[in-house]
Amino acid sequence: MIVTTTHLEQRDRSELVPARPPSVPVSVTRVEDVAPEFGRFLYTAVGGDWHWRDRLGWTLRQWTEQLSRPGSETWVAWVRGAPAGYIELDGVAHDDGTHTEIAYFGLLPRHIGLGLGGHLLAHGIGQAWSLHERGDGLPAVTRVWVHTCTLDGPHALANYRARGLREYATTEAEEDVPAVPPGPWPGAR
Repeated sequence: MIVTTTHLEQRDRSELVPARPPSVPVSVTRVEDVAPEFGRFLYTAVGGDWHWRDRLGWTLRQWTEQLSRPGSETWVAWVRGAPAGYIELDGVAHDDGTHTEIAYFGLLPRHIGLGLGGHLLAHGIGQAWSLHERGDGLPAVTRVWVHTCTLDGPHALANYRARGLREYATTEAEEDVPAVPPGPWPGAR
């Protein structure tokens, strides 16, 4: 299957476009205690329907190392006490400042269509721009970026554009993709 990947970025915090309020009450909080089991849960619960496979084989140690890296943050949207979605940030220092990648972003399936995606993404981009203010010794953030592909949710690219991220590159590659996404856990389908 040909997979198209679109790379988007913001170079200034002023480019962030707020989202309309969601249709349900939501709170967004940072996971401050490294919780690899919770990180894996979010990854599979959100990405299972979108062919997210690159971390499925990771060990507990790999999850712990990734989530405890300086500049790594996970922010979770909560609706009525349950996780509704998340955004994982990954800041890396460069010569011109910190570049913060939106490494993963999405909603659990039952929360799609409630206006949460735009709200969570806007909140996450705001946190991406202030990543250096929370320690880890990173320089000021000069760039927030993300890539999305045709295997992601059908509204992902439009949401990124609506929040003020601009495309800077598009690539196409042949990938061996299973006909059916893996689902949130083995045997879920």
